[in-house]
Amino acid sequence: MTDRLSLTQAVALDAADPLRLLRNDFLIPTFKNSDQVYFCGNSLGLQPRGARAHVLQVLDKWSHEAVEGHFTGQAQWMTYHEQVQAPLARLVGAQPSEVVAMNSLTANLHLMMVSFYRPTAERPAILMEAGAFSSDRHAVESQLRFHGFDPATDLVELGPDEAGGTISMQAIERAIEMLGSRLALVLWPGVQYRTGQAFDLAEIARLGHAQGAMVGFDLAHAVGNLALRVHYSGADFAVWCHYKYVNSGPGAVAGCFVHERHAHTQRPRFAGWWGHEKATRFKMGPEFIPTPGADGWQLSNPSILGLAPLLASLELFDKAGGMVALRHKSERLTAFLEAMIRARLPETLEIITPSEPQRRGCQLSLRVSGGRERGRELFDYLASVGIMGDWREPDVIRISPTPLYNRYMDVYRLVEEVEAWRGI
Repeated sequence: MTDRLSLTQAVALDAADPLRLLRNDFLIPTFKNSDQVYFCGNSLGLQPRGARAHVLQVLDKWSHEAVEGHFTGQAQWMTYHEQVQAPLARLVGAQPSEVVAMNSLTANLHLMMVSFYRPTAERPAILMEAGAFSSDRHAVESQLRFHGFDPATDLVELGPDEAGGTISMQAIERAIEMLGSRLALVLWPGVQYRTGQAFDLAEIARLGHAQGAMVGFDLAHAVGNLALRVHYSGADFAVWCHYKYVNSGPGAVAGCFVHERHAHTQRPRFAGWWGHEKATRFKMGPEFIPTPGADGWQLSNPSILGLAPLLASLELFDKAGGMVALRHKSERLTAFLEAMIRARLPETLEIITPSEPQRRGCQLSLRVSGGRERGRELFDYLASVGIMGDWREPDVIRISPTPLYNRYMDVYRLVEEVEAWRGI
């Protein structure tokens, strides 16, 4: 074993990590009186220590001020959601007016498709990846049926053309060009949830727009993982959740992006009073006048208790120096995991996530030699020794070294335990 893959090197890398102290800002689950090795930030991020204080602040304000809490103090509820706009915009690479925290991911996806999927008999098709997260597919299929179109012909699912189940940009380009004037919407992930593959969002947006289609992204596995530049991608819209890499709690309030070129357009939408322009919202008039920007797609007043943990988490992203600094660590941490697997476990684990850093986030998706049964055995073994990954059917173990709180030593421990399991 080379020095760069040794225990000594893992310890040295952790000691030299400028972001190492951020781990102290999170509550790490325990296993037999020690920290659990947690690689499941792609499913549910860990709790920021500051989240409790933000939630208690809301509860205390409610208990002491009741309805007046909407109007008093710096953390007043009337403008509470505006506190997250600037840090959220920094996180995703957007203008503050282009982002809003609201609802859940799939609810936001439906709201966006109401506005940006406007099919005609000549242009009905939606393009997405085969094997997309089921909620996205359900939403797309139901939208097609709602508009009177047949998913069998108008939902186009692009399958993998690369080893391991990934999709080349050339395949995406061919599919978009082939659909041409039939294409109404490209809905694509920032990171594919099962394979961990990341995509060139700006190029996909350019290709879709060249055919006259709208382009939207599901960034559930990309936000808080990649150094995104959503505004500069040119996407018409994007949606995401905050309970994964953004560490805002189970079922956390979600996020939405609408490009500024749509800020003042009267696009069709499902409207609600919180999307009405702020100056006249409380006049309760019958005419809907949308707030310019992403705020204009809000429906009801936001969940203050839901926004409080998000505010706590966003403070930590700023404390880290933003996604550029976190991405630098992430690339090194994931590369360390990849190098150890290839050096010590080549006959045990197959990495299906692309090797190129620009084509992946922190997640490596792994298949175990011997098929699904052996894969499940390894997954259960790891859980039994305090290492938490994520299982996705039919046969993938997802391991996500998250730069906010994972260490090189965590990666080393994982590889050691796989070796121990292999020797049983």
